[in-house]
This record gives sequence, structure tokens and C-alpha cells, in this order.
Amino acid sequence: MNSRESLMSGSDIAQTLSAVIFDVDGVLLASPHERAWREALDGFGDEARFTTAMYQSQVAGKPRLSGALAALLALGVPNAEQRAPAYAEHKQKRLERLIDAGAVAAFPDAIRFVKAVRTLGWPIAVASSSKNANGMMKRIRLDAGHSLFDVFRANVCGRDLRQGKPNPEIFLLAAAELPEAPENCFVVEDAPAGIEAACAGGMASVGVARHADADLLWAAGATLVVTSLDEVAIDQLSKGRLCRQQP
Repeated sequence: MNSRESLMSGSDIAQTLSAVIFDVDGVLLASPHERAWREALDGFGDEARFTTAMYQSQVAGKPRLSGALAALLALGVPNAEQRAPAYAEHKQKRLERLIDAGAVAAFPDAIRFVKAVRTLGWPIAVASSSKNANGMMKRIRLDAGHSLFDVFRANVCGRDLRQGKPNPEIFLLAAAELPEAPENCFVVEDAPAGIEAACAGGMASVGVARHADADLLWAAGATLVVTSLDEVAIDQLSKGRLCRQQP
């Protein structure tokens, strides 16, 4: 347990947790989003400077146009606001080709966690700004009759919202459609913008640091940060407590 966790033991975290809201890219699925953003830079900026760290801190979790603008600004591309729509469109076409080529897979720890939470009888929602999220989830088969897309009580992926993350609108909408009070939900995210959105919505959050970016997720306000969802203590979760599995 690190110093931040020691200030927030399982008994101190909200005891009323009873629902989960999942992000998709980077949490449930290893998708080609980052690759598509990088490859789409051809003709716009230096692909080599589009690192995973930059993607996580500047682009991940944001709506398409917002992500495009953030990337171009971070790279110092001239006339970024004027060029962002074209870059976003170029990225979308590249992403669709990668998805069609089968460049999508589920994270095994995420599938185990989804199944464990469902075993508790908790309602679960999925919330991503990506308009490609539902199509990707439908490609992940859980058994002969169901895909990952089928298991969520509420799905607000790809909705046209007034504001994207870090605004909490998408998570508040997911909570309303479960329906559950925001304070009874926790969000599972891999991007700082998503963690900030959860905090702004009055929700607890688990940051999944798959890219050695735990410090960014803690700094964004995560309740708990793990490198794998297998680290979350399901026995404590059943009591409404969000904490790490003890060795």
C-alpha cells in the first residue's frame, strides 16, 4: 500500500458502492486507437513524437475532435484549430481499417472483473466517447450466444453530448440510465481525463495503469490505481468497499 492508499483505507471509501461504469478503450479492450492517431499524423506532424505517454495524457478519453486538437497543440502543429477536423477524419478512416483487419482484443483481466461484478449482482454500464466502441465490443465473444456488448445494463457509448471528458456528463448519464445515484457508482478508467470526469461527477474511480502511468492517474484523483483489475479485492467490493487485494 503506498502513501496515498494509506490515507484512504477500504473502510474509509464510500460504503454504498453498488454499481460500476466502465470505459472501453484501454480498460476493456486493447484497441488500435493510439496506433490510428499516430499513423494519421502523416502530413500533419511528427509521428515519432506521438508517444504513449502523450496519448494517455492529451488524447485518451476525449471526443474525437477534442482529441485531435489536443494532439496537434501538444505537437506544436501550426493552425491546429483549422487542421484538427481533417486530422480527426483521417484518424477515423485509419481506425476503421485497423478494426476491419481485426486489431481489437479484450484484456483478460477486464473480462474476469466484469464477470466477477456481475456475479455480485451489481448493475454495470459502459461509457465511452468513441463512436466505434459498440462495434468493437460486438467483436468480443464471451460465449456462443453473447458478446461483450450484450452484458451491460446501460450503454452510453458514442452519444453526442455537449461536453466530453473531463466533464462528467457521460458518467452522470450512465448512472441515470442504470439507474443508480452517482455516489453509489465507481468508474473504471485508464485516462486522466476520465478519472477527472469521475471525480467531477462525485464518483469513486479505479485507474488502470497499463502504461506505467500510475502517477498521472493518482494526480487526476483516482480512488485506487492498479496495473490489472485482478488486483481489486472482490470480497471487499461485495461489502461496498473499493480497495486492493491483499497478498
